[in-house]
Amino acid sequence: MSQSLTPKIELKIQKDIRQAEDDLVTAIETALDTCDYPKEGKDKLEEAQFRNLVRVADTTDSAEVIKNFLCYQVGRDNKWGTGKNSLAAKIIHDIDHDLKTQANKIANNYSGVNFKPIWLDIIRRYLGYGSRYLKYLNEIRKQKSEPIVTPRTK
Repeated sequence: MSQSLTPKIELKIQKDIRQAEDDLVTAIETALDTCDYPKEGKDKLEEAQFRNLVRVADTTDSAEVIKNFLCYQVGRDNKWGTGKNSLAAKIIHDIDHDLKTQANKIANNYSGVNFKPIWLDIIRRYLGYGSRYLKYLNEIRKQKSEPIVTPRTK
């Protein structure tokens, strides 16, 4: 948190954020499991693209910059999907609604606390969990597409 808070309040806020982590993990995993984006082939979403988004989130104090970068990526290629059920649209929706709501709830527990640094922390965690889960999904998909080698098929 960049604002001047007492260490006690800062610790309480961090505890509240950690308690919201299950919801963050579930939200991004659901998005990666259910949204439309290329999951196979040369246009599939690779971990590197997701890590680039995480890097942008880690280097800015603006949710709008994060969303802008994601829109830029959608404009470059189809890896994030297109349309209302795309992964990009879902991430932007989650940032603007669910994650913002969680940040506001936490901030409202403490007098005079700005929700924006909390929101950014929540966004960063959400995207970080997404990067991890995408790595897992891509590995599982890769294993399913590889032919199973048995002693008889060698």
